[in-house]
Amino acid sequence: MPTTLVTGAAGFVGGHLLAALSRDASQRLVAWHRPGEPPSSKAPAAEWRAVELLDVDAVARALADAAPNEIFHLAGSAHVGQSWQASDTTLEGNVLVTHRLFDAMRQAGLRPRVLVTASSTVYAPSEAPLTEDAPVRPANPYALSKLAQERLALRAGRETGCGVVVCRSFNHIGPGQSPGFFASSFARQVARIEAGLDEPRLRVGNLDARRDLTDVRDTVAAYIALMARGEPGAVYNVCSGRAHRVGGILEWFIRAASCPIAVETDPALLRPNDVPVVVGSHERLTAATGWTPSIPLETTLRDILEDWRLRVRDAGR
Repeated sequence: MPTTLVTGAAGFVGGHLLAALSRDASQRLVAWHRPGEPPSSKAPAAEWRAVELLDVDAVARALADAAPNEIFHLAGSAHVGQSWQASDTTLEGNVLVTHRLFDAMRQAGLRPRVLVTASSTVYAPSEAPLTEDAPVRPANPYALSKLAQERLALRAGRETGCGVVVCRSFNHIGPGQSPGFFASSFARQVARIEAGLDEPRLRVGNLDARRDLTDVRDTVAAYIALMARGEPGAVYNVCSGRAHRVGGILEWFIRAASCPIAVETDPALLRPNDVPVVVGSHERLTAATGWTPSIPLETTLRDILEDWRLRVRDAGR
């Protein structure tokens, strides 16, 4: 039975990816999570392993035990804003962890197909839709770490013969996301206000930024398609191709709330270097795999809000 390994499986995207992969009973599914983190409940059939990815020996043992045919490498540091205060752990979590993984492959003599999830933040600012050939100019520690990660992975793929595919993911949102990201933050605040836990005042950062937003369930569908049909050594954008104003997302949540809510800007939520517009082109991805985003934005926002209403309710029990 072929084996698929997912690193960072207990995270936001990892949970949704495992749920999608679990529909295929013809594969063995191995899920790595960080020691101390609970496994995701979205894939109870997966073989869960607690693996510290910075531990050379632990990675080598776990990889040799799994002997995967495919690896979805999702593990790493994921927050742009927080990378300014934690640049060392951001670089460590994205670059060194990836190096450890490929080094363990060499030691074990394994040549799996590998999907490395990089980021659209590597691109230089542009108001035009970004293609994979657009100039790169990382403007924060997170973006720098993701560019280094993808370059390291592509080189390792050439040296080892692994089929490495890199995807540059644009903003993806959906149920289960951390409130450190704006759509989830808006939904959490609304849910807490509705429950009478907070004052009817929603704190926000920059509302004028425009972002390319994809439902996380569409995003993982793109990952699976790229694992199957992406060209080794190639880079693909995963995006919706449409930019949405953050303020427009906020307005949707306020309209959906069951009570009046005021809005105030919180200086702590403003980033030191916020790009005004980020929008991508998924033409290369669509040409290679046939993938296109299918979930309407309103459906995504409704699911995020309902998820937070349930989380707030359950926390109060």
